[in-house]
Amino acid sequence: MTATPENTKQALRKAAMAVLAHSDAADISERLKAVAMPAHENLREPENGLAMVRGRIGGDGAPFNLGEATVSRAAVRLSTGEVGFGYTLGRDREKARMIALCDAMVQSDQCAGLVETKVIAPLRAAMAVKRNRKAAEAAATRVDFYTLVRGEG
Repeated sequence: MTATPENTKQALRKAAMAVLAHSDAADISERLKAVAMPAHENLREPENGLAMVRGRIGGDGAPFNLGEATVSRAAVRLSTGEVGFGYTLGRDREKARMIALCDAMVQSDQCAGLVETKVIAPLRAAMAVKRNRKAAEAAATRVDFYTLVRGEG
C-alpha cells in the first residue's frame, strides 16, 4: 500500500489531535497566542456530555460497559471552509474549542505549517520531556534480581 497525500494528511491530523488531547488547556492557549487566528465560526458550541467506556474481560476478551466518562466537544469552521472537531475527556469546554480550532487549521493549507511549528511541535516536545522524566524517575527505583543456581547437578 502506498502513502497518498490524503493518507499523509490524515496521519498528520491524527498525530496532532493526539498531542492536543493529551496537553493541558493552559499550554494550548499559551501556544495559540503565537498564531494569528483565522476568521472562524462555531458550528457546535462547546458542550459537555457523557460517553460510554467499554472494557474487555476474560480470556476471550468479551466486551462489557465499564461506565460513563464526561466528555467535552466542539466543532469549528474556518472562513476558508475547513471544519475541525475537538473532543476531550472532562468538562473543559474551552479546551475542546481550541482543539477544534487547531484541527481546522491543521487541515488548512495556509495555517497547517504555522500551527505545526508554533503549537503542535512545542507541545509534543514538552510531552516527550515529561515522559522521559517519568521514565528516569521509574528507572531510578529499578531493582535487579539475580537467581543463584545451586551447584548440584
